Amino acid sequence: MKTKSTFQLLFTFAFLFGLNLPVSSQEKESDNWLQWRGPLGTGVAVKGNPPISFSETKNLKWKTPIPGKGHATPIVWENQIIIQTAIATNEKQEKELGDTRSEGERRMSGSQTDLIHEYKVISVNKDNGEILWETTVARELPLESTHDLGSWASNSPTTDGELIYAYFGSRGIHCLDFEGNILWQKDFGQMKKHMSFGEGASPYLYKDKLFILWDHEGESFLYALNKKTGEEEWKLARDERTSWSSPFVVEINGRTQVITSATTNIRSNDFETGELIWTSTGLTKNVIPNPIFEDGMLYVMSGFRGAALQAIDLANAKGDITESDAIVWKYDKNTPYTPNPVLMNGKIYFLRANNGYLTCLDAKDGKENYANQKLEGISTLFSSPTAVKDRLYIAAKDIVLVIKAGETFEILESIELNDNFHSSPIIVGNDLILKGFNSLYCFSEE
Repeated sequence: MKTKSTFQLLFTFAFLFGLNLPVSSQEKESDNWLQWRGPLGTGVAVKGNPPISFSETKNLKWKTPIPGKGHATPIVWENQIIIQTAIATNEKQEKELGDTRSEGERRMSGSQTDLIHEYKVISVNKDNGEILWETTVARELPLESTHDLGSWASNSPTTDGELIYAYFGSRGIHCLDFEGNILWQKDFGQMKKHMSFGEGASPYLYKDKLFILWDHEGESFLYALNKKTGEEEWKLARDERTSWSSPFVVEINGRTQVITSATTNIRSNDFETGELIWTSTGLTKNVIPNPIFEDGMLYVMSGFRGAALQAIDLANAKGDITESDAIVWKYDKNTPYTPNPVLMNGKIYFLRANNGYLTCLDAKDGKENYANQKLEGISTLFSSPTAVKDRLYIAAKDIVLVIKAGETFEILESIELNDNFHSSPIIVGNDLILKGFNSLYCFSEE
């Protein structure tokens, strides 16, 4: 029998047996969007019913311009939407280190700047779209390049409902309260990402620890920080080059594991000590999608210059599992490069590379329900799908598609909007929140 996480068991029992459960912290988390892939880390809203049909004039609760450039997906706790952005000032500064990129990197589509940037955390009122507060957590010149399609604020924040943890990669991590006061900050140094592609991994918060994956072309590490102080609980050196995936934490057979996906190895480390529990190989280069979990099974994937997806039975994962029965099934086509997958109700949905083609597999055995279905109106995209109830929301340039969830493919709605979206949709209750290049939207059917 597969082992479910405590969080999933709570909701399974509640839904199946209609229990009048007392309000717990886990139930509270299900009412919010506390990290970039939602309360379960799977891209799924546990509850909610946002509108299927909406536009610039229909079911638009509010729309608020957001300064600067930041592709990070926001988070939501109660009435506050927390956004990260980088705002270029008019103040120039020469880079002390000069252009450290290789010739190959300079030929790539990368952006550099000689302008000092203000790295801001912004709180927006979820009820009316008003900006509640802005806090500048760093003000400096980015030494690194970023992709022309990226930003210097692509790492999403996270929260436990008590504190906010805003991560800006080479600008460090910053702990704030919900009034915008900085409580502590930690600097990890300067990253050097592969091919000037920029930064983008997000922190993962679980219980008393905050996890940061620091994979780049220099020395790579996995950090476990004390969430109250920012002090290192433990730090592991990693034989890895650049990845952009975020850590994931899950409890199996009474042991809590921190799982990371990367090119050289997929790894599981003990939550308390960092001790290595198991490893596997088989992903492509430039790993971006996060590990996802449901019903005792872990799914890892990547899609740069190849395709790889592994379904791992965590109860049987120990040591090197590369050729073991712990890997229940594999799938070697149509997997995503940048967008993360969605895992909901025993089905995995994912996009091909950075293109508008959708695949749906049964999570149990990898059986194809459909593959490579064209998302009309979308050629390329960099955001990830978000799901709730019986549908998925997918945002790209000037368009949002609502897709039927389940074994058959169907586009329910195609909505044109006056913005471009690299952030992923957020669903909280009956609100659909979209962070565009220019504005923050909130749609709700009253």
